[in-house]
Amino acid sequence: MRDNSLPERDVDTKTVKIAARDVQVYYGDNHAIKDVNVDIEDKTVTAFIGPSGCGKSTFLRCINRMNDTIDICRVEGDIRIDGEDIYDRAVDPVQLRAKVGMVFQKPNPFPKSIYDNVAYGPRIHGLARNKAELDDIVERALKRGAIWNEVKDRLHAPGTGLSGGQQQRLCIARAVATEPEVLLMDEPCSALDPIATAQVEELIDELRQSYSVVIVTHSMQQAARVSQRTAFFHLGNLVEFGDTDKIFTQPEDPRTESYITGRIG
Repeated sequence: MRDNSLPERDVDTKTVKIAARDVQVYYGDNHAIKDVNVDIEDKTVTAFIGPSGCGKSTFLRCINRMNDTIDICRVEGDIRIDGEDIYDRAVDPVQLRAKVGMVFQKPNPFPKSIYDNVAYGPRIHGLARNKAELDDIVERALKRGAIWNEVKDRLHAPGTGLSGGQQQRLCIARAVATEPEVLLMDEPCSALDPIATAQVEELIDELRQSYSVVIVTHSMQQAARVSQRTAFFHLGNLVEFGDTDKIFTQPEDPRTESYITGRIG
């Protein structure tokens, strides 16, 4: 009997987690992001690639309203997470950032103990009723950050005393401690050596079982390794968006092909 089932990609097994429509970002008079429309799926790693200054980090920061902290920045358009308009006046950006965790380019642990780095978010959001619950949250987050076995015997040592790769995994543990639904990563491996990079990439692959992960990366090899969907930005425009394999092997736009083959960048 003939199998009439659809190929896996055509079966709508993924739900749209983040929907952006007609997003524009201005820094004063500079129109940094132009007409971005994109649907980002749940439980998927989506990579943003493109040359420096093309708008990928700026767009990433729209998703948790980090651009709100820049006086001259103005965001227009519609961005929804699970159908909720995140720029609605009723939305508290602090609560939004508990739901949308972020990991930065340079590991930035707080000048506190390893335990307190991870416990910070759950404490301010009131996620634990007592010390035992907080201990459980910290342990679970450190395990999710793939660093528990390395630090479990020195939780009260300073987080800044860890190696660069360990610090970045601590920052990932800190980001997931508030049980976010989306995890944004802005070039999380650019300050790390190849071994630490491989560890973080492996971790990203595990995290997509639980989160929608969006990663900005300068490394096309990294995008190809860790993501299922890739968006190519150029001069503030979202040029092309699709399955990672297709973007890298059969791009539709000549600008994408030029970037991937190294002719622009």
